[in-house]
Amino acid sequence: MKTRLSPQSYPEQLSQLVKADIGSWVCNAPLAEHASWQIGGPADLLVEPGTVDQVTTVVRFAHSHRIPLIVIGQGTNLLFDDAGLRGIVLKMGHKFSRIAINDNRITAEAGAWVPGLARKAMLAGLTGLEHTIGIPGTLGGLVLMNGGSQRKGIGDNVRRVWTVDGEGELLELRRDQCAFSYRHSALQGGGAVVVKVELECERQTPQWIRQLMLDDLRERRRKFPRKLPNCGSVFLSTGEMHASVGPPGKLIEDAGLKGTRIGNAEVSALHANFIVNRNGATSKDVLSLIDLIRRTVRERIGFDLCCEVRYVNSAGEIMPAHQANVSKTEQVT
Repeated sequence: MKTRLSPQSYPEQLSQLVKADIGSWVCNAPLAEHASWQIGGPADLLVEPGTVDQVTTVVRFAHSHRIPLIVIGQGTNLLFDDAGLRGIVLKMGHKFSRIAINDNRITAEAGAWVPGLARKAMLAGLTGLEHTIGIPGTLGGLVLMNGGSQRKGIGDNVRRVWTVDGEGELLELRRDQCAFSYRHSALQGGGAVVVKVELECERQTPQWIRQLMLDDLRERRRKFPRKLPNCGSVFLSTGEMHASVGPPGKLIEDAGLKGTRIGNAEVSALHANFIVNRNGATSKDVLSLIDLIRRTVRERIGFDLCCEVRYVNSAGEIMPAHQANVSKTEQVT
C-alpha cells in the first residue's frame, strides 16, 4: 500500500523516485517488522522490487542523489537502530525469488527463501545445500556473507553471481572473483546488490539428503531458541578460537553470562551465542549487552569476540555490531 511521504530528510527526492517503476513501496516503514530481532525505527522509504530493472532504477537514483541505501532480505543478520533509517531500504523478498533447476545447477534469485531452496534441491536429488535447511534468510544475504552452518559456507556451491553495483550496473562474477572465505566475501562493503546466483551441486538420492536435513533440524530444535525474536548467532567463530577454547557460545557460557539481561535484551539460557528480544528490546539494549559480553569474555578468558551480526545506524552506515558506539552506563539485571 502506498502512503504519503513523510517530511523526513529526502522528501523531494523520494517523491520523484516513487513515480518511477520500482515495484511496491511504502514510506515510514517500521523496520522492526522487517527484521528477525523485531527491533528498529521507521525507514523513509522501503521498496520491494520484482525485476532487475527496478533494482537498477533504485540503485542509480540513490547513487545520483547520495541517499543512503540499505539492502535486506529477511533481516536475519541485521540490527536496525531505534531511530530507523533516513534513506531507502531495498527489500529483496518473495517478489524476487524465482528458482530454476537444470541438471545439477540451480539458478535462483536473491529473494529466494533459503530453507525452501534447500528443499527444492533435495527433491531434485542435489546435495550440497543441506546445511542451509535451518537458516531462515534469503539467498542474496547468505551469499554476501558466505553464510551456512556446521562451519560450511554457501560459497562452496556458488558458480556465478549477478550483482548490481553501487552505480547501478549489472555485473556477472565468477566464483573466484567473489573471494569466499569463512563468513565473508568480496561482495561485502562495496554497495553491491546480489540479484541472482547460480549454484552447482552433486547428485545424491533425495532420501539420503532428507535424512541429513532432518538430523540438522532436530539438532537445531534441541539447541537453539525458537520462541523469542533473535538474529541467530551473534558472534563469529574463528578457527583459532574453536580449536583452543571452543565456539563463542561456550566462551559466553563459561564466562557465566547465560541469562544476563540489559533492558529487554537477554543472553539466551538455551544457547549463549543468541541474544533474544524479551518483548520491547531496543537497539541500545542489544548493543550494550554485546559490549558487556565482549568485555567479560576478554577479561575472564582472553579472547576478543567479533560480531557476525551487522548494525545499521540511522545514517545508513553498516558495521559489525561490536564496532558501534554504545554507552557503558546501563544497568545489568
